[in-house]
This record gives sequence, structure tokens and C-alpha cells, in this order.
Amino acid sequence: MSLGVSAIGQGLLYGLLGVGLFLTFRILDFPDMTVEGTFPFGAAVAVSAITHGIHPLVATLLALLAGMLAGLTTGLLSTKGHIPVLLAGILVMTGLFSINLRVMGRANLSLLNQRNLFDTPFLKSLPVYSDSVVVGAIVCAVVVALLIGFLNTQLGQGFIAAGDNPTMARSLGINPAHQQVLGLMLGNGLIGLSGGLIAQNNGYADVNMGIGVIVIGLAAIIIGEVVFGQLSLSQRLIATVLGSVLYRFVLLIVLKLGFAPDDLKVISAVVLAIAIAVPQVESRLRIRRVLRNGVTNNG
Repeated sequence: MSLGVSAIGQGLLYGLLGVGLFLTFRILDFPDMTVEGTFPFGAAVAVSAITHGIHPLVATLLALLAGMLAGLTTGLLSTKGHIPVLLAGILVMTGLFSINLRVMGRANLSLLNQRNLFDTPFLKSLPVYSDSVVVGAIVCAVVVALLIGFLNTQLGQGFIAAGDNPTMARSLGINPAHQQVLGLMLGNGLIGLSGGLIAQNNGYADVNMGIGVIVIGLAAIIIGEVVFGQLSLSQRLIATVLGSVLYRFVLLIVLKLGFAPDDLKVISAVVLAIAIAVPQVESRLRIRRVLRNGVTNNG
């Protein structure tokens, strides 16, 4: 029972990562490799701030701002420096590794004997692992509600249009470059926030904790789309969070089957590959079936 509660809590906290990646990967339609640097950057900033006596809530907001700064850097390199966004993300991700070492002063930094966001009396009074569920649910609900409200504003509609058809958006007076920078800032801000929360929940930050997180984010997006089918844009944000929770349960089942924790990375890649491939295969089979029936009817 406690492992299931832990999976839900971890899924909700990582759900912010999926939502952040959704903004760039699905709406703006480009891969953002900054993710693997932004996630530990948010963790490093939050943990370092707490160890220097800053209130955990403020430290968490600093993780959000740190992520937005990383996204802004990638956006400026891409739009002003005319560097392909994939390469710009890789450059920022690489640079953030050294910055994270500078921020923490070492490869990993513990929160031992330090109060964090999960140490409030109310959360401590809850059953084991329930603190991450409560915090994750509250933060995800607030973030998704704010994003849905934003996407229904004029600016938000311009953001969607820029990702859907940049040429048409430009003809309507929308600057796609500005929307790209905005998307990178929002997406990486949420990813930094996720890193800050995960670090506090785990009790430490590590420079290598961002390795493979893009797979976790993509798995949340793809699993949400595969399981819940055709949804509106607002509903897909919620499905991404739920997809993250389902993904944690998949990993929990894998561990229960006897696989070693060291195998989780390759298993995550396999799960993501299957989740992406299944809808494609089904679509091709459906098209072949329609064509075959058409030929039979004509015959």
C-alpha cells in the first residue's frame, strides 16, 4: 500500500516535468534538450538555498525562476543567435552541469538536518509517503489551472498558433520567435520547479539527477495520450499528469517482477518506445484494413 502511495506522489511531482515538456514538445513542436540540465539546476538551487537559511517555499520559487532563466538562455541562443533549438538546448544543458557544481559547491548536497517543504507539521502528521501526494496534487492542480487559464487568453492563443503554424501566426502579427522564448521559459520553469520539489522530497540534490529525465517527461506525455485517447488541449495537460502517475506504477510493477533498479533506465526507454510505436502500428493497420475493404467492395 505504501509503495502505491509513493508511486502516486512521485508521479505527481514528476508530472510537472511532463507538463513543462508538453509545452515545448507538443505545443511548440520541437525537442528541448535543456530539460536534462534544468531539472538538476532547479534541484541544486532549491537545496543550496535551503542550506543557506532561505525558507523552503522561497527556495522552491527560486528553483522555478532558475528553470525559467535556463529556458530564456536556450530561447535567446535559438532566436537571436540563430542556433538550432536542439543544439541550443544541448549547449545550455552542458553548461548547466558546471553551473550546478558551482551552485552546490560539490557533486551532491544533502538536506540532512535542514527543514524543507515536506517537513511542515501537517504533512508530517500524514501517513507515510502521503506528504508527496498532497504537495504534488496541490502544485499540479494550481499549475494546470493557471496554464489552462493562460492558454485561453489572447497571448495563449498566439502561443498555440505559433507552434501550430508559424507562417500563419506571422501573418496574424504574432512573432513566433517571442512565443518560442516564452514557451521555453514556461516549460523549463516548471521543470526546474519539479527538480526543486523532487530534491526536497528525496532529501538531496545531485548533478547527475537529470540524466534520462527527458524520457520520464516524454513517457508521461505519450502514456497520457495513449491511455486517454482524443482530448482537448486542456484535458491533455491533465492527462500528462495522470500519465506520469501511470508511468510510476509501470516502474513499480517492473521492480516487483524482480528487475534491478539499475535496469530502470533501459526499461523506461523500452516502455516509451512501445507507447510511441503502438498507436503508429494501429494507425497503419487501420489504413490497410480500410484499403483492403475498399478493394474488396470494388471487386
